[in-house]
Amino acid sequence: MQLADSILQSLILFLPLAITLLAVLVFLWLAHTFLIKRHAAEGNEKLFSNQLIMLGLTLTGLLAVILALPVSDSSRNQIIGLVGLVISGVFAFSSSTIFANLLAGIMMRITKPFRTGDFIRVGDHFGRVVDRGLLDTEIQTEARDLVALPNTFMITNPVSVARTSGTIVSTTLSLGYDVHHSSVEKLLIQATEKCGLTDGFVHIAELGDFSVVYKVSGKLEEVKSLISSKSRLNREVLDVLHDNQIEIMSPNFVSARPVTPEAKMIPPKQRIQKETNENDIEDVAFDKAEAAEKQEKQKANIGERIKGLEEKIVLEQDKDKKHSLKEKLDRLKQQSASLSAKESE
Repeated sequence: MQLADSILQSLILFLPLAITLLAVLVFLWLAHTFLIKRHAAEGNEKLFSNQLIMLGLTLTGLLAVILALPVSDSSRNQIIGLVGLVISGVFAFSSSTIFANLLAGIMMRITKPFRTGDFIRVGDHFGRVVDRGLLDTEIQTEARDLVALPNTFMITNPVSVARTSGTIVSTTLSLGYDVHHSSVEKLLIQATEKCGLTDGFVHIAELGDFSVVYKVSGKLEEVKSLISSKSRLNREVLDVLHDNQIEIMSPNFVSARPVTPEAKMIPPKQRIQKETNENDIEDVAFDKAEAAEKQEKQKANIGERIKGLEEKIVLEQDKDKKHSLKEKLDRLKQQSASLSAKESE
């Protein structure tokens, strides 16, 4: 009889712990299903915020289990202190650089200063964004090289991002004082129009001792052709000025050849066959960045279609149609999973 009473008292003593543990496990399972499992096809980058929420819920559940332990208050406080010590020790013994980069990555996911495929300039680095990782950001330069920049470097240095709605392309040149600035400005604006830029304008940047420095700029609508557009602008400036007999040469130019004062050092006009595709340089230099941008857009499109199908499945009453929708949903999830696998390679 006494044994039965002791067993019953023990069961009553551990009952709150068992109920709490069961409730925590069920709650964490449901949270994992809704936060992680249902969005597994979206990839690790999209799941990062959900994973942080899941980590917080797990720590909260652990604290609830500790509070439900059938021990004295002093023992419970010691256990909580031990768990806190273990967690703080993990952060203390971890590399400060890794932790700083992780926090910087979290901050950039909140602020979202740029997207995959954008042209950015950070310090001396310029290129298109290929990947935004937890610890670093990978860009592809004009030389087709891949550069991994730590996230701490990204948040401690100004980041210039070329707007997808259009950016300004410009170049500078110096001409002598013998050419009136109004004539030069008209011709330079013509050069911007010929190379496909809009809203062209000219600044007189500097009045030097021997020459005037002009800066011609125009708006580029198609940002992906940024590199080739700069080259086209320089080419059109040369052609327009030379066609109008304006000499682009330093006033201090000295030649050993005897020339008359009327002679101008302008190369003869040649017939130039323009290439059919002027964006080849971007296709070669930024191939990985272009592929990453297309892949991200494709994943976003598939994610929207998945959400739409899930809503239709919930509302659909016909079993055959519901089964067909589920098959389409499975195929889309497989496509999204394959894209995530390629992204991680």
